[in-house]
Amino acid sequence: QVQLVESGGGLVQAGGSLRLSCAASGSIFSINTMGWFRQAPGKQRELVATITREAHTNYADSVKGRFTISRDNAKNTVFLQMNSLKPEDTGVYYCRYTSGGVWRSWGQGTQVTVSS
Repeated sequence: QVQLVESGGGLVQAGGSLRLSCAASGSIFSINTMGWFRQAPGKQRELVATITREAHTNYADSVKGRFTISRDNAKNTVFLQMNSLKPEDTGVYYCRYTSGGVWRSWGQGTQVTVSS
């Protein structure tokens, strides 16, 4: 079992930046890919970015060129640097991981609000 704790959310003006962190604890040896998802009010949760243990990354088209995912395997932490934020980036951001090729448990989420 892995526990995930997100932090770093907040209120920012459009064009601003935030850096989210997700710290993993527990059975961390089982973690392969880590990812960030988000859920805007009234919308389904969507995948934002992923990073494998080998640091291969993938991004949703809506955030390419603005967001950067990274991870520190020694500290069992994954980051999401968000630049040039837009109001449509508003939502709750969640961390998740894969083990055995399957997406596993969610973190509790951190709220990101971008004002226009």
